[in-house]
Amino acid sequence: MNALAATNRNFKLASRLLGLDSKLEKSLLIPFREIKVECTIPKDDGTLQSYIGFRVQHDNARGPMKGGIRYHPEVDPDEVNALAQLMTWKTAVANIPYGGAKGGIGCNPGELSISELERLTRVFTQKIHDLIGIHMDVPAPDMGTGPQTMAWILDEYSKFHGYSPAVVTGKPIDLGGSLGRDAATGRGVLFGTEALLNEYGKSVSGQRFVIQGFGNVGSWAAQLIDEKGGKIVAVSDITGAIKNSKGLDIPSLLKHTKEHKGVKGFNGGDSFDANSILLEDCDVLIPAALGGVINKENANEIKAKFIVEAANHPTDPEADEILKKKGVVILPDIYANSGGVTVSYFEWVQNIQGFMWDEEKVNNELKNYMTRGFKDVKDMCKTHECDLRMGAFSLGVNRVARATVLRGWEA
Repeated sequence: MNALAATNRNFKLASRLLGLDSKLEKSLLIPFREIKVECTIPKDDGTLQSYIGFRVQHDNARGPMKGGIRYHPEVDPDEVNALAQLMTWKTAVANIPYGGAKGGIGCNPGELSISELERLTRVFTQKIHDLIGIHMDVPAPDMGTGPQTMAWILDEYSKFHGYSPAVVTGKPIDLGGSLGRDAATGRGVLFGTEALLNEYGKSVSGQRFVIQGFGNVGSWAAQLIDEKGGKIVAVSDITGAIKNSKGLDIPSLLKHTKEHKGVKGFNGGDSFDANSILLEDCDVLIPAALGGVINKENANEIKAKFIVEAANHPTDPEADEILKKKGVVILPDIYANSGGVTVSYFEWVQNIQGFMWDEEKVNNELKNYMTRGFKDVKDMCKTHECDLRMGAFSLGVNRVARATVLRGWEA
């Protein structure tokens, strides 16, 4: 099941739990606006090349729309629609005053020079500048983009609207980016995991963790979990997989991955087939890479007691049902990986106020939001007698539905 079908399915289940009016339900599913633009740039060799850029703005009932911009050759409109919708529920679960959006450009950033990427970003911004804004739609980095991309968008947007640092988040610190943003999603995963384990009388210390994906989110989660006494027994990335039943030396692994661009070749553990990492014996499995990796084919073989979804949509609905019957507890993506968008919100607030926070304040506020968010999800689980995924979805959908009705929606 693709991301859009799975997200729609979870939304519909949540709306039934909440008893939403069918017309309101339909209204909440339909995106507010879909934007598609042609971006033509001169390449470094003088030839012209056109790329398709787009932005799906899903909902603004609770505030400006928020979501990443990705540069990837296989940008899929269905997936982006699903991720825009997911951002609407995610920001509502986190209880930050945003709606959801997502966008990107169909290109391979690895095949473009820095100057070509800059020209492409600026042309894209020129095409959509009047449809984004501090109180309208606030983009952020995603796959294939980063702080430099946000800096170009900020600069190009400011040519039309005056200096506007709050128009994007995930910026370089020198341009108003927030301290703590780089680690935010991984740190949020730690705080969510702590809240989940506390519910079962456990702590991070002494638990065995497996992390699929050792990019920004996975590596930060590993580092922070390791500092809390958790034992990381296996990790993987696109270069390979490493395991050590006694626990990997995470500081050494982080140094190795920085020097060698991946975990492959690390001598502090045994290499194995990365395709089997999800089936490794552990207490907590953290998928932090691609969507759809846990499915009906492998769900029965998963040995973890808890799954913390650091990636977007890593578990297919069919796998959800199998794991539920096995007694595996899943902390859903729309809560578990919301640390990034929460600190993006803090960055936006700092930019609007013109007053920057120190890193300790950022991290303390993130912990408050993640801890409170878990309690809110659990309260919905008790009210509707459902699992954590439906608790989170019903919490998010309910908050958006209430805001929609209060603003004057009529059937």
